[in-house]
Amino acid sequence: MDEGTELSLTIAHIVQRLKGSHLHSQIERQAKECLHQPEIKLESLREDVRSFLKTSGWERKLQNAVYRELHIQLPLSHPTAPPEHLKEPLAYMRKAQASWEKRVFKSLNSMSTELGVPLARMRPAVEQKELTNKWNEMGTDEPDLSRFRPVYAPKDFLEVLISLRNPNHDSSEDVSARSHWGLIQVPLNVRDIPQLRQAYSELNLTTGQLGIDDHADIHPDLFESEYVQIGKKVVVEQDSAAAQQYSRQGCSTGLRADLWALILNSTNQSQVLLCFSRDTAVLEHFKYNSATPPKSYIQGKVGDGDCAVVYPPNGVIPFHGFSMYVAPLCFLYNEPSKLYSVFREMYIRYFFRLHSISSSPSGIVSLCLQFERLLQTHLPQLFYHLRQIGAQPLRIAYKWMVRAFSGYLSTDQLLLLWDRILGYDSLEVVAVLAAAVFAFRAENLMEVTSLASAEAILADLSTLKVMPLIQIFLFATAI
Repeated sequence: MDEGTELSLTIAHIVQRLKGSHLHSQIERQAKECLHQPEIKLESLREDVRSFLKTSGWERKLQNAVYRELHIQLPLSHPTAPPEHLKEPLAYMRKAQASWEKRVFKSLNSMSTELGVPLARMRPAVEQKELTNKWNEMGTDEPDLSRFRPVYAPKDFLEVLISLRNPNHDSSEDVSARSHWGLIQVPLNVRDIPQLRQAYSELNLTTGQLGIDDHADIHPDLFESEYVQIGKKVVVEQDSAAAQQYSRQGCSTGLRADLWALILNSTNQSQVLLCFSRDTAVLEHFKYNSATPPKSYIQGKVGDGDCAVVYPPNGVIPFHGFSMYVAPLCFLYNEPSKLYSVFREMYIRYFFRLHSISSSPSGIVSLCLQFERLLQTHLPQLFYHLRQIGAQPLRIAYKWMVRAFSGYLSTDQLLLLWDRILGYDSLEVVAVLAAAVFAFRAENLMEVTSLASAEAILADLSTLKVMPLIQIFLFATAI
């Protein structure tokens, strides 16, 4: 497609998406109501209504909604491309994801049978009424869940990633034997340090950053004071694009909650707060997720399409540690509905990519490959040493990356890392930090003789300062 056609299709797609939204009906209502105001003239109706929507803040809300759609919309492709190509263009990735889903759902069904608990059933009227009466108390009186186990652990998923192969790729054609050192053996394009320096230019050593104690040119107190004032202006302006750009240098503690909500354009409407597992709005992300929501059957009618229902209702089967995606947000938001709306947006933009098989640059496959490539290229002796003693670096770093470091860094440092994920709209920085941690502990790691001793050196990351590590690795590494 040429550039003009692609732009037209993008505009048409966004218009179609927004037409059925709550925001569209709100703007339409406001436009109708403003017609009764004396400053709206018939001879300049279009211009006057536009002026009203601008001064009343609705134009900005529309701009933010468009900005959100640009970040989550399906990648444009040839009009005749089959739907599955929109979810994932590579056939072997789609096949691997489908195989993994069958394995996970088999495990889920096995547990359901073993415990005698149906996956899906119609809730009796008495239970429905009781649930409605206790809706605001949900979570305080949980049933006994001790018999239930996680459907899978991240390490199970890692083994699947390690086994991935492109049947059409001849590995003997690879230029460097070094490409075979790692566990991930798929030919994906991931950025090297020169490309990362260009993409993450705001993180260079001469730019002020929140999260770094000292700065060569600007006194840290002065920089932070000025930077916070700019942040306050961004929040007042309610501009999603400006908030995202601002977040690249970090968000101050007092502004972070508002800035993240603004970047994600998460709305805190006066609606019922749904449990994540039952929130069917989450199903929308499967249009651009390589995964497919699993289905169960009510009334025991297996195979009957009329009795098929998505299970869980949001289509996402959680794994051991899944709650760590939401735990850090509890430090930012007091109001449950606000916390939930931000979490849902972060999940459907970023976190789903950490537990699905895809060729996305922010997908877990690419992150694992990028981590290994960065280490192989810039710390080859360390990589080779760890490989020789049976301590493949990815087996240690994978658990950090699959949870975006949640639960491993101190909370303040984790939030600084997530600032950059939002600011750059990418999870790439997670792989960069993982490589930077190995670089920081390289001297000690060169002395270890086993996987256990390597893991011991990297067991506690709670004292690490995230931004200095990333900056030094990206901009002080010799290339």
